[in-house]
Amino acid sequence: MLRQRVTTDITTGGGQFDVITLGAYETPIWGKQGKLVAVDDLGDDYDYADLLEPVRKGFTVDGKMYAVPFYAESSFTFYRKDLFEKAGIAMPEHPTYDQIREYAAKLHDPDNKLYGIALRGKPGWGENMAFVTTMVNTFGGRWFDMEWKPQLTSPAWKEAVGMYTELLTKYGPPGSSSNGHNECRALFASGNCAMWIDATSAAGYVFDKNQSKVADTTGFTAAPTGKVPNGAGWLWSWGLAIPTSSKQSAEAKQFVKWATSKEYIALVGQTDGWALVPPGTRHSTYKNPEYTKAAPFASFVLSAILAADPQHPTVEPVPYTGVQFVTIPEFQGIGTSVGQSIAGALAGQTTVDAALDSAQSATERTMIQAGYGKKE
Repeated sequence: MLRQRVTTDITTGGGQFDVITLGAYETPIWGKQGKLVAVDDLGDDYDYADLLEPVRKGFTVDGKMYAVPFYAESSFTFYRKDLFEKAGIAMPEHPTYDQIREYAAKLHDPDNKLYGIALRGKPGWGENMAFVTTMVNTFGGRWFDMEWKPQLTSPAWKEAVGMYTELLTKYGPPGSSSNGHNECRALFASGNCAMWIDATSAAGYVFDKNQSKVADTTGFTAAPTGKVPNGAGWLWSWGLAIPTSSKQSAEAKQFVKWATSKEYIALVGQTDGWALVPPGTRHSTYKNPEYTKAAPFASFVLSAILAADPQHPTVEPVPYTGVQFVTIPEFQGIGTSVGQSIAGALAGQTTVDAALDSAQSATERTMIQAGYGKKE
């Protein structure tokens, strides 16, 4: 609802908001369209160099920043150290999907409500497709070629989605096609899954003994790779931006500067606890011993974010940026439509090949209608 209200206000120039919350998807699009005020003039004391480079670049268009980050995440692998030890498995620092499949098979014990792996299955551009896109990337695929032609029936897409559906149909919990981030998080935290690949932001929840039964037995490692390292772990940021329709842009800049500053992060740490400070935005946070003590997973999160490259998310060249999304206005609809097709394959309603054929045709139509090219 909030995203819808903000989108309506931005597109109509309504001027209802002076400061808005934007993601790494919307910011480059609206910045390029001239709908946002540049925020790269907040002063030397803001310390732009302290911002993590992949996060800063995600909010930058043609050398100008159009939002400042207050939160960022990547993705990595959560796993049960106790189950791995009992099975005599050593989780590598950089596992492959073939290894993940092997471990899931060994640890899957559905009779005791223990499942080898949990992954997002609920359809949506920000649900199953956030994860599936990283799999496609690391198996060597891409959404579009340099002429904006969809590539959803390529061997890389078929291999990635085939592996994805195999993992969940053989070793996942029942009803995986209905499980989004929240459902997977609950399953893992309740002790029902041996592995889970998802957002680094969930680490605080899983590590909290008041919310998680596996706080003492959870380990973290990098997001798995397929055939290439490109785009294996995603990058998402929430930032604060100022619409060009704002009549108080000077005051708005003062607010966004304070709310995303090192001083604000320190204030949260001192008043609410260091484990609750906004993660993923500044080097100084990860150099703070109080934070690293409160968040033992901090180094994993930092490494995952720094490894993400939204400017080069795939091994083959692409005309877009974004690791687990494509920064074009049409992607929300495209991603959700493709996500529904893949969820259908996961639920056994169709085959992977048929789902991707359908997704390819629908995406081609959308891109042609949007003026990206003509069907040959």
